Amino acid sequence: MVLRLVLAEDSFLIREGLAALLAGDEQLDLVASVGSLPALLAAVDEHRPDVVLTDIRMPPTGTDEGIRAAEQLAVSHPDLGVVVLSQHIEPDYALRLFDGGSQGRAYLLKERVGDLAQLRHAITSAAQGGSVLDPQVIDVLVTARQARTNSVLDRLTEREREVLALVARGASNRAIAEDLVLTSRAVEKHITSILTKLDLPADDVEVHRRVRAVLLYLAESTG
Repeated sequence: MVLRLVLAEDSFLIREGLAALLAGDEQLDLVASVGSLPALLAAVDEHRPDVVLTDIRMPPTGTDEGIRAAEQLAVSHPDLGVVVLSQHIEPDYALRLFDGGSQGRAYLLKERVGDLAQLRHAITSAAQGGSVLDPQVIDVLVTARQARTNSVLDRLTEREREVLALVARGASNRAIAEDLVLTSRAVEKHITSILTKLDLPADDVEVHRRVRAVLLYLAESTG
């Protein structure tokens, strides 16, 4: 399946570079390339893409247009995937991007765009309703989170917090078991207990419950 993509980036050189990079992937069809928030929203209405790849800062204000685009598109085009690119590690923006829900959202540092495989993973994941958060941003949030006290996550046991920290870093159940010297079954029980203690809806699919748990964990770093 070929994914239809709209690109939003105010720098002409970066925009053209990204367009050339994406042109090398036969599974991606760049249907529009724009340089501002109003142009992005208009292009989405006109072309009805599967996913948007956007910079955070664009005209008219050069502040948080990419995040605002994601927020507006969540209402006007709820099935549209959005991948936001950032020049710097900005945890507040990353958390804001996922605040309305993690499905179909990805946040990457611009330094990743030279790796087509990584960029394509973020684009396809967002288009399919998944979520991607840049590992460097996770590291910053996890480090800050570990310095906090009196957290709502204090309801978790020490072992459960260790498990959740590894989940936040993207570790699989098997990797967590190896790192903490536990059985896979023990890891599964810990994760089930974590999701229950954090009052995450049992009717949501498992992957989204895990993402919500991670986002709650990371959000505590900015409280």
